[in-house]
Amino acid sequence: MKMKDTLHLGKTKFPMRGNLPNREGDWQKEWEEKDIYGKRQKINEGKPSFVLHDGPPFANGNIHIGHSLNKISKDIIMRAKSMSGFRAPYVPGWDTHGLPIEQILTNKGIKRKEMTTAEYRQKCYEYALTQVDKQREDFKRLGVQGDWEDPYLTLAPSYEAAEIRVFGKMAENGYIYKGMKPIYWSPSSESSLAEAEIEYKDLKSPSIYVTFQVVDGKGLLDEETSFLIWTTTPWTIPANLAIAVHPDFDYVQVQADGNKYVIAKDLLEEVQETLAWQDVEILQEFKGTQLENMTAQHPFYDRTSLLILGDHVTLDAGTGLVHTAPGHGEDDYYVAKNYDLPVLSPIDDRGVFTAEAPGFEGVFYDKANAMITDLLKEKGALLKLDFFVHSYPHDWRTKKPVIFRATPQWFASIDQFRQNILDEIEKVDWIVPWGKSRLYNMIRDRGDWVISRQRAWGVPLPIFYAEDGQAIVTPETIEHVAQLFEEFGSNVWFERDAKDLLPDGFTHPGSPNGEFSKETDIMDVWFDSGSSHEAVLRQRPELTFPADMYLEGSDQYRGWFNSSITTSVAINGVAPYKSVLSQGFTLDGEGRKMSKSLGNTIVPDKVIKQMGADILRLWVASVDYESDVRVSMDILKQVSEVYRKIRNTVRFLLANTSDFDPETNEVDFVDLRSVDKYLLIRLNEVIKEVRDNGYDKYDFLHVYRTILNFITVDLSSFYLDFAKDVVYLEEEDSYERRCMQTVFYQATVAIAKLLTPIIPHTAEEIWSFVKEEAEYVQLTDFPAYQVYPNQDELLDIWTAFMNFRDNVLKALEVARNEKLIGKSMEAKVTIYPSEQVQAMLTAVDANIAQLLIISPDFFEIKDSNETVPEDAMAFDDVAILVEKADGDVCERCRQVRTTVGQNDHFPTMCAHCAAIVEDEHPEAVQEGFE
Repeated sequence: MKMKDTLHLGKTKFPMRGNLPNREGDWQKEWEEKDIYGKRQKINEGKPSFVLHDGPPFANGNIHIGHSLNKISKDIIMRAKSMSGFRAPYVPGWDTHGLPIEQILTNKGIKRKEMTTAEYRQKCYEYALTQVDKQREDFKRLGVQGDWEDPYLTLAPSYEAAEIRVFGKMAENGYIYKGMKPIYWSPSSESSLAEAEIEYKDLKSPSIYVTFQVVDGKGLLDEETSFLIWTTTPWTIPANLAIAVHPDFDYVQVQADGNKYVIAKDLLEEVQETLAWQDVEILQEFKGTQLENMTAQHPFYDRTSLLILGDHVTLDAGTGLVHTAPGHGEDDYYVAKNYDLPVLSPIDDRGVFTAEAPGFEGVFYDKANAMITDLLKEKGALLKLDFFVHSYPHDWRTKKPVIFRATPQWFASIDQFRQNILDEIEKVDWIVPWGKSRLYNMIRDRGDWVISRQRAWGVPLPIFYAEDGQAIVTPETIEHVAQLFEEFGSNVWFERDAKDLLPDGFTHPGSPNGEFSKETDIMDVWFDSGSSHEAVLRQRPELTFPADMYLEGSDQYRGWFNSSITTSVAINGVAPYKSVLSQGFTLDGEGRKMSKSLGNTIVPDKVIKQMGADILRLWVASVDYESDVRVSMDILKQVSEVYRKIRNTVRFLLANTSDFDPETNEVDFVDLRSVDKYLLIRLNEVIKEVRDNGYDKYDFLHVYRTILNFITVDLSSFYLDFAKDVVYLEEEDSYERRCMQTVFYQATVAIAKLLTPIIPHTAEEIWSFVKEEAEYVQLTDFPAYQVYPNQDELLDIWTAFMNFRDNVLKALEVARNEKLIGKSMEAKVTIYPSEQVQAMLTAVDANIAQLLIISPDFFEIKDSNETVPEDAMAFDDVAILVEKADGDVCERCRQVRTTVGQNDHFPTMCAHCAAIVEDEHPEAVQEGFE
């Protein structure tokens, strides 16, 4: 026979390579066929519930790496909750309305103006569903479990009906109104935008100083004086109706290079330098209040501008006199209302000037900038033109600049219930603490919500108009529309006339002839998704309201987190979520924002085909997702190395428990050796840490680090390092071997369970090799933490031993570097301990030489009072002498032993190995070895 046949070398069919890209799909198909998600829900019936409400991703295109971070994080939480004794259903959803779908259809050659609105919307509907199917498969391929066959869609008739009822309740509470005031308007989208749809990018803008000559100076200023304003939007000058000054600021009339101007006193020096004035004299000084109701001549139109007071005027820049166009600025609008000034906004939906701006009709506003500055120069009203780059609002979909433009719109009045929202924010558990102040400040400072959009693909505003123009929004009409939407979908709004959408026999005093019209605007898509607490949480029996958690990217403080709490407080008086967890953005390996133009995007499908979904999932667990996270193929390769470490360690554990039956071979804790008890205690500490401070606190990184540290430090670097000298060498059914196998097996089962939420494919593969009753690890619970007898005392002893071991390893390393020894088995080690170390080594009650991987024949512990040789390596509480061992190497255990050759049958073995072989392989006595 061969020498290796006398060893109990571990054997397992658990492959060294995961081959995840090829095998994960088969596992997922099996889980789907056997309805593992449904069975998990059945197991947890009647248990406390945990509902994470899925924020709807937009249904457009394949998923990107940010989607992966989001959906995998949710899946980790839901799996962990399910394995922690909670009923944790997961209903995924999609946001299916909005401008991007309209844009894509345009790019596909769909001509909206050549079909009816209803026909066009049907095209949008069909396209959205194809995108839902595409993304659903992407998400499932990540290993995300949920009710994929019955997700919620914002285009579903039941959803749209619920949204209409949300609108109706808000209207009934007096929160909905129609008004004309400046809002964000996107010429590129030809639609109004909410604050949530704005992003800021750098823009080069003109900077001009313009004079308005005094017409009526109220006896304080003569007509040769000019008011000096500064603006970065020359195109708004045609809409100028006023000049605002601060009531409390000091203003001066100055003579500058022969001309007279009015300017804020504190800005005079700065303006003088900017305009290169050489000869400046202050003629008089006065307060802003003294300028009120003066008039000035518009620079190029035959009308005057009124001097008004406004607290929004600052001394940060400019002249302290603010050009005011009530139709193109929020502050302008509100301050102008105090003076009954009209709201002039001579710009159409496309950003082109109308006839209300003579001389510029038909010109795009941005192109008009140069024309207007030329005209100002011609009129002698332009003192300086310059350009500068600054942060400016853009449409987050088209990426093009937006403008402030006054148009008739429907609003939700935030003012009326703002404090209620702020009070609810205080009650929510903000898992990322700064999220609370971020949303609080947004709600505190936001204006009214523009909820109308001038687009086709969305939920129609359920508003009728009487013949006299009076808007009709009543509980009766709202409920009737909701029922129609529930039965036919919202396209019915565009398929039927207004009178056919109203209840039978409906009358209204504003329509004596019984004629009605209907609103053509749709609702803001944030109103769509912000209604999901009513359309989903309250409609799905497996879910609860409020949800236990909302989890999305940090951009949703201005989006879904914001619109959801706004609508919920408006109609329910409470927040729709008990806790909120937000995540940062995904960046490339160098910390740059990902973009196709930079070529630094990571496509999940590519990663999955190359490495497997479990690698992506392990990456999610390895990052601090509360901040922006970096990802690149190099980073994912590093994660693959960690995965390989986990896999190889588990493979060793499985291989060396292949002949272990937990029913018959397991050793009770009280009967284990001290070192085995220590490892089980450490394993239980890991279980407690992973559950209490990892999964329960949604800290996946802590789970990742804790398990990885146990695998690399406690197992690989210590326990498994000396395990081969036991599980390979000792008799198959020996006490020492069964003790270690008991630890191996329990560690394997625990690791498989603890890793299931993160790498379920690999955990399930591990589970197929253990001898447990449950068919799938996904249908088990997390291992419970247990307290062992004398555990604190054992931990103290073994913590001290591990420190002692570190010192021995250092001494061996020095000897190795000095070429005194090669492997540690070639060393003769003598320990000179302090009293404390000697007591600890006695208490350890173990084969210490074996734990240190040193030959037991050449390991000695001296008494604490013995003299330490000069060449011993000294530490604080122990000295260690390392010498070359003088003995022979046993052919079987590879240890340097003094007993090699003592057995006549096996002269190349030490006595210990020879005795084992004689007992287990008597045939070898006769046959010998090859």
